[in-house]
Amino acid sequence: MVKQRAGRIVGYVLVGIVAVVAFVAMFFNSIVRTMTRPEAPFDAKALPVAPDYASPAAWSSLPDREDAADVTVPVLPGIDQRTAPADVFYVHPTTYIGSKWNGPIDDAKLNAATDRVATRLQASVWNTCCAIYAPRYRQANLTGFTQPSDESDHAFDTAYGDVVTAFRYFVAHHHRDRPFFLAAHSQGTLLAERLLREEIANQPLRKKLIAAYLIGLPIPIAGLSPDTPVCAKPDQTGCVVSWNARGPQFVPGDFEFRRHHPSPQIAASAIDCVNPLSFLADEAEVPASANIGALFFDAKEPAVLPGFASARCQHGTLITSLQGRPPRDFMSRLLDLAMGPGNYHPIDYQLFYVNLRKNAQARLSAFQQNQR
Repeated sequence: MVKQRAGRIVGYVLVGIVAVVAFVAMFFNSIVRTMTRPEAPFDAKALPVAPDYASPAAWSSLPDREDAADVTVPVLPGIDQRTAPADVFYVHPTTYIGSKWNGPIDDAKLNAATDRVATRLQASVWNTCCAIYAPRYRQANLTGFTQPSDESDHAFDTAYGDVVTAFRYFVAHHHRDRPFFLAAHSQGTLLAERLLREEIANQPLRKKLIAAYLIGLPIPIAGLSPDTPVCAKPDQTGCVVSWNARGPQFVPGDFEFRRHHPSPQIAASAIDCVNPLSFLADEAEVPASANIGALFFDAKEPAVLPGFASARCQHGTLITSLQGRPPRDFMSRLLDLAMGPGNYHPIDYQLFYVNLRKNAQARLSAFQQNQR
């Protein structure tokens, strides 16, 4: 009798847990939107203190210290970034989920999250070729992507102001006329695309640009300068690589990011999609066998996973079929739940990590050959 009663209690508890999980899953997006919605109108006077890029604390990664961008696995060793032949200026995606229009850069928990889920997972791609510079900045609230408005434009302008200030500091104090990559993801790509257009294209600095990897946000081709076109082949330099990974059955949901664009004609133009398995700007299907390694540093035991995903560009979207379940940690799986089935936005880099790493090296070699 006691065993039967205990069994029933355990059964009721399990049913209750399943019910709670189902309830949370059903309303998870609404919960996230509510938690991140700004609690007051945008007010420039109420913004967090601007970063001072002369301070190392204003950077998530710098080449002369040990930080999250230095992470490696034994089969993919990094280099001493202090003697690297090139630089990368990396702009991280959104990691702020607070209720202000712009997040602070002196919040220890927020900075730790940025280092853990952005710099470690993405910027580390370049630790085999480059000195990595990754600025912190006052990130715009996620609402700016899910519900674009004039207020969110002000928030993005604030974030961009920090990024352009960091970039100018990088050029003045670190760049030393060396070749460099521009790299970004999601909100970082929105800001880096503008940086490319306003600070690099058609400027003397453009001659030192190896390539721009603007990943995780639709990049209208018509909005790119002729001086920085779409990368048409794997070793082309001075060009732009971009993709947005989605599953074959993906249906856009609440977190399919939208953006304001100053030109409706440009916004309606074709979207840049360079296949990270071939690094060609075509719509050919590339099988998973060409994927030399996905890598998830948020896995319990990170390891290179060859053949993990196939890819083909279709109308500006990278249609991606996975060959298994991504080995993600608990917090990463919560993010995947918020994004919805088949939305591989959080793992745009990780799915093609080794291919991206090798391609950066190939473009650097091509750049060096062209300079001789």
